[in-house]
Amino acid sequence: MSKLVRDLMHTGLITCKPSATLGQVAVLLDQHQVHALIVTDRDGRPNGIISDLDLMAGEWLSRDVESLKTMRSLTAADLMTQPVDMVDANTPINEAVNLLMEKSVSRLLVTENGKPIGIISLSDFVSSIASEVETKRETVADVMSDAILVCRGKTPVASAARAMTSAGWRSVLVVDVRGKILGVVSGLDLLPFVKNGLDEKAVVRDVMHPALTIDLHASLHEAAQMMIENHHHRLVVIDKDDPDAFPLGAISTFDIVAEMARPDSIWQKT
Repeated sequence: MSKLVRDLMHTGLITCKPSATLGQVAVLLDQHQVHALIVTDRDGRPNGIISDLDLMAGEWLSRDVESLKTMRSLTAADLMTQPVDMVDANTPINEAVNLLMEKSVSRLLVTENGKPIGIISLSDFVSSIASEVETKRETVADVMSDAILVCRGKTPVASAARAMTSAGWRSVLVVDVRGKILGVVSGLDLLPFVKNGLDEKAVVRDVMHPALTIDLHASLHEAAQMMIENHHHRLVVIDKDDPDAFPLGAISTFDIVAEMARPDSIWQKT
């Protein structure tokens, strides 16, 4: 049986009033960690949609004091896109994909019996692809995160802290210009700056510690043992046959625990 839009969508709408300033729209986008808001009238009916890209246009146009003053006077109603592209909750996924591609949009307002009930976006479709992957838990490569947070040795400590906060990571990998691993900066490395105040001249090279690496073909048991023995929450994944190449990813305690929590995991079978 083919999936429907309702199977992938996320329910509920993050909305704003047409009179919301661009600054207020930015706050809502940031608070809810979404890329767009539905602009609704006083009765809650969707009038349009305003996205983070619309705000980028506003930022780009604010090149001088006068332009900034003009842009700050604009509201969501001034920059929103109309009409809002919609799709019924019972629409087959392949039809929704065709609609996104035809209209070159990133999201669709989902309706049921003519009433808005949620949103389906590109990220929802991407998540559906990930869910189709067969679960394996034999090696580090099976559960590691391919995406990693990296910086150069000359990166200011404040910038590294900001990147860690934005990404929700507890550490950042330090590499040289060729991608060779130099070290790792973790929250513990940054604690002295909380106690003693930030040194604006400090760079991550000054505070980083050696990175613990593990081969992508190593077993999860080996990864867990290395984390426990060294009191590390994250290991850098490399190919032992090419150890100086750019790292392949990272495996963390979160990755392993998340794997244990999956409904089809051996840890959940009784």
